[in-house]
Parts: sequence; C-alpha cells; structure tokens
Amino acid sequence: MGEGLLGMFDSSEVRSLISHLDKRRKLYLGVFAIGFVSGYPIAEMIIEWLLDSDGYIPVGVEVIILQPLEVILLQLRIAVQIAFGLTIAAIILDLSWTGSGTLPGAAARLSRSSGTTRVVSAMLTVAALGAMGLVYAHNVLIPFLLQYLAEDSAASGLQSTWQLQSWVGFITGLYFSSVLGFQVPILAVLLLRSGLIERRTIVENRGAIWFAALFLGALISPPDPISLFLVGGPMLVLLEVALLYEGFRNR
Repeated sequence: MGEGLLGMFDSSEVRSLISHLDKRRKLYLGVFAIGFVSGYPIAEMIIEWLLDSDGYIPVGVEVIILQPLEVILLQLRIAVQIAFGLTIAAIILDLSWTGSGTLPGAAARLSRSSGTTRVVSAMLTVAALGAMGLVYAHNVLIPFLLQYLAEDSAASGLQSTWQLQSWVGFITGLYFSSVLGFQVPILAVLLLRSGLIERRTIVENRGAIWFAALFLGALISPPDPISLFLVGGPMLVLLEVALLYEGFRNR
C-alpha cells in the first residue's frame, strides 16, 4: 500500500508544522476558551430550539430526562464541540496566512496572492463547506437516522423513549461531524500546497485513506454502521473532488 500512512508526510515539513503549532498554542487555547465560554449559552438555545422544532422527534417517540444534571452536561458537550470547531478553523486560517513562511516547501506551492487574500479565501471556503455540512446533516443525515431508529424500535414492539442527553447528543454530534467532515477538501488542498504531502502519495495510499476516513467517521459520529458510512462517505467523495481540483489546477 505504497509508503503507508506514516510515510505519506515529509518529516522536515512535519517538524516545521509541529514547531509552528507549538509556538501558536496559546493562540489556539485562547480561541478554544472563547469558543467554550461563548458556546455554553449558545448550547442552551440550541437545546431549546431542538425541543421546540418539528421533525427532530419522530411520531411515537417520547424524550425524557433521567437526571437533573443532563441539561448542564449537554451544554458543556455542545460548548466543547463549538470550541473545537472554532479552533480547527483558526488553525486553517493561520496556516493560510503564514503557510509560505512556516513550511519550507510551501513557498513554491501556495498561491502567490497576498496573505490577506489567502485568508479571506480560506474563510469563505471554510464557511461555505461548513454550510454544506449543515445542509447535508439537516436534510439528509439526521432525518434518515432518526426515522430509521424510530421505525426500528417500533418494529421490535418497543416503546420509543429517548433520553434527552442521548437524543440531543446524537443530533448535535451529527451536525458537528458533518461540518468538520466537509472541511476535508480545504485541508487536503492545504496539505498538498504546503508540501506536507504529495498528490501521488495520496493516490497510491487511497485504500488506507478510505479506511482511515471510515474509522474517523466512527469516532466522530454516533456508534452505528449507518452513521459511519453516512458521515465517512461524504469525506471520501470530497477528498476525491479536492484531488481532481488540484490535478486540473496543476495542469
């Protein structure tokens, strides 16, 4: 399988990247803290919106609270997801701004436009891909899985009673994993243009990457096979789109 996943990255570039991330750790921790503090009250509004909105509770399903701290734990979980997402976006924007100066091999590969132009372009791309992830989760992923789970319980003759923490965590986890998974194209393009990885290496190790994407989908999505493929599948498709884009651009 080619050089293997660990051999896909150039060691000197990786060391430069790790050194840069280490120097910026206070910035990233600050972004995470801001996202967590601001995300906590936002999480409360998200929970209220899910409870009041139609379509998130299938017919015949009852949502219950088993312990007083469920809402607080849910708010903390959602706040962490928001903070983590903002931190990933900050890392992408930071590398878009300083990539050519941070990574030795990036100067010849990154766009020759100014750093401001690269950051604005990256911000728009991250926002557009995130919006696509939200639309996919809202219109395809979540309705399908909720209906599937409700029908599966009904077919088994069981009364569908969902715990609030599990139900909201399931939905917000799907939204979060979709938004994060749809960032694969910009991450792939950034890795390719920075010199951290070569397109040929990705192609040669496509099988290992597909397995890794499905494994990642299992980690960031609810633990069932259907969620795994519905979350990991779009990441694989978007990765192929990114490779096609870079291939046409290089030609």
